[in-house]
Amino acid sequence: MERSKESPLFPDVGIISLVPETWGGMWLSRQQILTRLSRYFHVLWFDPPQSWRKLWAKQKIKPDHEDPTPPPHHGFAVFGQIKLFPKFYRPGFLARYTAAARLRRAVSSLRKKGCTKIVAYVWLPRFAASLDLMEYDLSCYHIADEYSFSAVEKPLGAEEEALLKRVDQVFIHSPALLEKKGSVNPNTRYVTNGVDFNDFAAPRPEPPDMADIPRPRVGYVGRLKLQLDWDVLVSLAARHPDYSFLFVGPIGRMDGEREKMESLFTRPNVYYLGNKSVNRIAAYTQHLDVCLLCYALNDYTKYIFPLKLHEYLAAGKPVVGSRIRSLQDFSDVIRIADGPDGWSRALEESLIPAEHSPEKIRERQDVAREFDWDVLVGRIAESL
Repeated sequence: MERSKESPLFPDVGIISLVPETWGGMWLSRQQILTRLSRYFHVLWFDPPQSWRKLWAKQKIKPDHEDPTPPPHHGFAVFGQIKLFPKFYRPGFLARYTAAARLRRAVSSLRKKGCTKIVAYVWLPRFAASLDLMEYDLSCYHIADEYSFSAVEKPLGAEEEALLKRVDQVFIHSPALLEKKGSVNPNTRYVTNGVDFNDFAAPRPEPPDMADIPRPRVGYVGRLKLQLDWDVLVSLAARHPDYSFLFVGPIGRMDGEREKMESLFTRPNVYYLGNKSVNRIAAYTQHLDVCLLCYALNDYTKYIFPLKLHEYLAAGKPVVGSRIRSLQDFSDVIRIADGPDGWSRALEESLIPAEHSPEKIRERQDVAREFDWDVLVGRIAESL
């Protein structure tokens, strides 16, 4: 029987992806990877279950981030909430029973699609317990972050170490994480963050809310969070009153840095344009003159691999970044800056005409093209 053009390349394989967000929000690496994996396998995005109070009170479950979501690929499906089996925290036997029931339903839904092989794809250490409650043929752990989120170095936790040893396949996003955790499981593969190259490289019209902002425009497009170096950003805006500093994205956890951010946003040359849907982000990136990856240097940020790096490069823009581990590998196409003086020089150098020549734009885009999500996900599919 001829395979349907709408079915995945390997329709007998189904992936249950255990993720921390409900489907429909801001696109991170998980969304980029899993939707593309559905070209190869059936992929089930397993929404984290809601508590019985929310489900039984008939509250509408909203996605974790308000953001219109592009339609997924044909092999992709979302396993949503089941009122009969909400999340319980206690008693323990009831919590395990309902969790196992949800997972059985998910596996059954893949079996009905013709899947004879099931992959349990785990995205956080706390989902390790699910591996004892479901049937599967292969297990996978994808490390997209340092999940201690600590600015001070912490050793590998017992829960995560046990998961690393248990699963059949590990994927790791950043070089520092690979150095810390890559030796635990022999089936470990390094897969960086990537970019939808065509989306960011294809020319887009200038967004209306940028039109009146004077150039040069120096900007950051992404989640605003406490891990950014707000001291440097405040200093740069004061040092360069003739530059327009733009910030585009949702405001995340800020803790003690919120006051600095709010003070920065009061400056006349600073513009906060708010959060934008995923299909509009490329236009904002393309109409900046210099793109920022201004991170504080600590024992958390050394483990990150900024999702924005290859998006900036795909747009062909000069990039200035902090001296974190993942960015140093790209120092031939971006500028690495240290301290306010170093950042000022890097911005000035990035604005000279030669940095915006067709040759320089093409050089940056050639690097980004190597990290297109389609290429990276092809490697993940090959490993699975």
